[in-house]
Amino acid sequence: MAERVREELARRRMSRQQLADIAKISISTLEKVLNGSRPFTVASIVRLEAALGITLRDQAFKPSSAGLNLGGYAKAGVAWLQGDYLTLRPSFEIAGAIYAYRMQIYWDDSQDCLAFREMDRLDAPFSQKGVVSMPNKSGQIYLYTNDQGQMRLVILGRPQIGGEIYGLIATLAVGAGSNLTPIAAPIALLPWPSTADPKLGRIQQEDAEYSDYQRHLTMIVQGGNARFLT
Repeated sequence: MAERVREELARRRMSRQQLADIAKISISTLEKVLNGSRPFTVASIVRLEAALGITLRDQAFKPSSAGLNLGGYAKAGVAWLQGDYLTLRPSFEIAGAIYAYRMQIYWDDSQDCLAFREMDRLDAPFSQKGVVSMPNKSGQIYLYTNDQGQMRLVILGRPQIGGEIYGLIATLAVGAGSNLTPIAAPIALLPWPSTADPKLGRIQQEDAEYSDYQRHLTMIVQGGNARFLT
């Protein structure tokens, strides 16, 4: 709030004394709140808002929490989920291959919630982004994309001891011709390594990383983290 008031004074070429006179507060009080040595009181905020014709409380008192439609989680309570992840899922085009890319989960101030975006995909035009839902009832993590009504959903369980997060993805894949086909597959999010960049793209059996990547995808079902019914 102090920064906003200082910006308004500079923009209007108004002195602090002039503002104090208009707001009917003492210059010493104004100096102290603008210098950070005294907190704003409700009375001083109301008077400064009236004097400047602006709202100072919208951002200052805006709660950093997601809406109830996303689980109502607080920003501070989901800091552990933020970061970059090595994301693995089966390739939709080549049987047996693994598709690897980067995913970032971050707090989006414009939406007041966690959001995600995919990066470093071979098919960059199809990279997804969306919001993160974390309802208390299920304890699951949902990555939800809604692009003009076209939806994609990733359902994840809670992180493992090593930070790995396992679940399922339900989306569309290119079928015969240009047709789109509903498809579901296991998906793993692994904390991005801090020492070296992992190999991304389409990983096949001859690649050195294949066995480790495949181990994560295999244990999603075999370890009871998700189920497929046929």
